[in-house]
Formats: sequence, structure tokens, C-alpha cells
Amino acid sequence: MDIIAGILDALSIFFLVVGLIFLCLGMLGLLRLPDVYNRLHATTKVATLGALGVLLSIIIQAGYTPMGVKAFTVAIFILLTAPISGHMIGKAAYHSGVKLCEGTCLDEYGPEHGPQEVPKRKK
Repeated sequence: MDIIAGILDALSIFFLVVGLIFLCLGMLGLLRLPDVYNRLHATTKVATLGALGVLLSIIIQAGYTPMGVKAFTVAIFILLTAPISGHMIGKAAYHSGVKLCEGTCLDEYGPEHGPQEVPKRKK
């Protein structure tokens, strides 16, 4: 039984360290990248993997307890919502006229699909 506990502890520490490395890389990307679109990429992709690594570590340590079930629920919620929210924030930034950085090689929306004025809702 001690061997299995040792393996689970080592696996938990591994996922915790990997998750923390991804979270640190996400913070670094948020501070260093030039525009909102690159920052969104860093924060949604890297921070999602970081949070999932930390939550997986909690799930391994807690097992099938209320804490483990909560960590699993939060992991599923983050996995489903973070990429969608990052996409919607990027789309809103593009349509509100936020410029791409100077080094951008390709704008897939192009000038014909560029920022448009959003019609106002009638009350």
C-alpha cells in the first residue's frame, strides 16, 4: 500500500509543478506580449492547462471526497468556458476596433471583414 501512496504522491507533485509552470508562463505572456490578441492566447491556453494541472493534482490527492468532486467540477467548468470566453473577448476586441500589433503578418478577417459598427438595440 505504501508503494501506491508514494506513486500517487509523486504523480500529484508532478501535475502540481507542471500546472504551476504553465500558470507562470501565462503570467509572463500576459506581461510581455504586444497586443490583446496575443495576450488572450497566452492567458486562455496556458492558464487553462495550468489550472487543470493544479486541479488534477488536487483530484489525485483528495480522491473521491467532496474536495475531489469539487475540483473535478471546477476543472470541467474551466475546460468548457475558458476557450469560449477568450474567443468572445478577442472577437469583441476586433469588432470594437482594437488594432493588431505591428508585426502581424496576416489578418484573416481582412479589411472587408474589419471592425463594424454594432447596431443599437431598440428599447
